[in-house]
Amino acid sequence: MPNQEEYSEMLYTEDELLLEVKQAIADYGMPEVSIAPGYGRLLSMLIRLSRSTRILEIGALGGYSGICLCRGFASGGQLTSLELKAEYARLAHSHLAKAGFGESVEYKIGPALDSLKGLEAEGRTFDFFFIDADKENYPNYLEYAIRLASPGAIIAGDNIFLRGRTLNTDKNGPAVQAMRRFNEMIASDERLTSTLLPAYDGLALAMVK
Repeated sequence: MPNQEEYSEMLYTEDELLLEVKQAIADYGMPEVSIAPGYGRLLSMLIRLSRSTRILEIGALGGYSGICLCRGFASGGQLTSLELKAEYARLAHSHLAKAGFGESVEYKIGPALDSLKGLEAEGRTFDFFFIDADKENYPNYLEYAIRLASPGAIIAGDNIFLRGRTLNTDKNGPAVQAMRRFNEMIASDERLTSTLLPAYDGLALAMVK
């Protein structure tokens, strides 16, 4: 008997391009940690519903989430993607180009906190944020997202349960503690309206007031 997530995915035709991205990630020996298909569809829907045009992605990996993000915005939208590793950004860009979004994305290479500091110095603001990078910096990424947000911007953070470790009181490593702090921040910060979605590995959603 399928679980809820498996049942959900059975209702949708597999996306050939996104499957190709996942296969390339595996072939290159990269971490196979792309956003779950159901949440990828949700990102596209949220961007379209909110009419967001300036998107900031923290963590490009192979481009799976980048394609989902770009599929949501209207003509003229722009994705800014922060990625630590240049080789990951190159692979991601090749996939976004194949999806028709090669001219709609810019990559900033290096530690994300450095890139975020630079974006803030430039006075850049964004309508939608997707956080899916090193977990120990999630609380810092959330704070930057709030500061860089246009009014009503949406913030999404993936993997908030860390495959159960967040909920396991016996697990207290740096990533787990940071994720607990992130979840507590997003739930209690008065600058946000938020919720946590429990499917897959969890997704935090917030709107900046």
